[in-house]
Amino acid sequence: MAKQFNIPEFYRSSVISLIKAARRADDNRKRDLRPSIIDMGPVVFKLARHFGFCFGVENAIDIAYRALAENPDARVFLLSEMIHNPQVNDNLRSRGVQFILSPDGSQLIPFEALRSDDIVIVPAFGTTVELFAKLEGLGINPRSYDATCPFVEKVWKRAAQLGDRGFTVIIHGKNTHEETRATFSHARLNAPSLVILDMDEAQCLASYLRGEREPAGFSSEFAGRFSEGFDPARDLQRIGVVNQTTMLATETKAISDVLREAMRVRFGAELAGEHFADTRDTLCYATSENQQSVHALVEAGGDLALVVGGYNSSNTSHLVELCERRYPTYYIKDAEEILSRTEIRHLKLRAPQQQLTSIGSKGYSTQGNVVISADWLPKAVLESGRPVQIMVTAGASCPDALVEQVVLKIAQLFGVQDRLTPQLAAFDAMLAASPV
Repeated sequence: MAKQFNIPEFYRSSVISLIKAARRADDNRKRDLRPSIIDMGPVVFKLARHFGFCFGVENAIDIAYRALAENPDARVFLLSEMIHNPQVNDNLRSRGVQFILSPDGSQLIPFEALRSDDIVIVPAFGTTVELFAKLEGLGINPRSYDATCPFVEKVWKRAAQLGDRGFTVIIHGKNTHEETRATFSHARLNAPSLVILDMDEAQCLASYLRGEREPAGFSSEFAGRFSEGFDPARDLQRIGVVNQTTMLATETKAISDVLREAMRVRFGAELAGEHFADTRDTLCYATSENQQSVHALVEAGGDLALVVGGYNSSNTSHLVELCERRYPTYYIKDAEEILSRTEIRHLKLRAPQQQLTSIGSKGYSTQGNVVISADWLPKAVLESGRPVQIMVTAGASCPDALVEQVVLKIAQLFGVQDRLTPQLAAFDAMLAASPV
């Protein structure tokens, strides 16, 4: 039986829970990735098969609220944001939880202000070896309420295994992201380690692997992203790839293929296996399911896509990237971003990456990436009289309650909110008809 977590009711949605339960009952092997349809007349919602809180997020929320309940008289701190969702983090703040670090690692509360009787929660992303040691040096046990996602810890173990076998660890991830900073910190204990962001950097690295570039240029190409003492002439002889668990699965696979091919060119097919560790994908199951569901969602088609999630959520941003390859896509943090039938406020991802790292208390980027767009509901469709088809998905750190609120807000704009309950009857019947 799957582990059950104690998640506060205000994060749950009776509507979304019913739909998910009905789909699970009808297809418990998760082979049917077609979206769930809510036809409300003038507007039709197509909900991705999989979205919302994953195992690691539910585990982290359970631990955070348990820490509060078990320590009513203690000061409770979070090392950094619990997950990348502003509503969850703001709710914890409202209950007295203080945040020691910002997502980019900036100090909000000095460590010197902590006492040995304070409670410090490690977030879902995990943390660095150095910060674990720092807390222990203050007399605080960071393992008491360690909410590190088990799938992140799995990556750490995989990196350690690579190091034990004499391989350098190549990490596909965003080097400023908390999870990648933590993974890099753990990986470099056992092996030379390097972080690469995307296919462009993979191609650059591949040129070094093939011996086409002089090692002297490596330090400037990958400045700040390799472990101390990294020697490309020595440490690029044998490599293995792991990833930040929220990256695009297809990109990680493509990067691995490029690096494997570079080793084949350099050492020959018969020796390539000795120089490239054929590691299995370290993407977490929820990230993979959500991305596969979005592929099926866009194949089903629609007029536009809405992706709900925190504006500094890596896994959510990749769902946006997949949707906007085919359709107008709006990345919103909650229903409040839907201003009217003609205007929507949303985050644009096309800004420089460094501008996406600074997030204000309301979940808005402070660098001007949140914009207001007009005519987000396409005029041509509205004037044609046919239903507007809206594809909806959400990140792994997004509460189902926020998705329900988005659906209801749009239904209200069309004046059809009363049609939701009858539409759920089909899912209710599906659930009732399933074998116990």
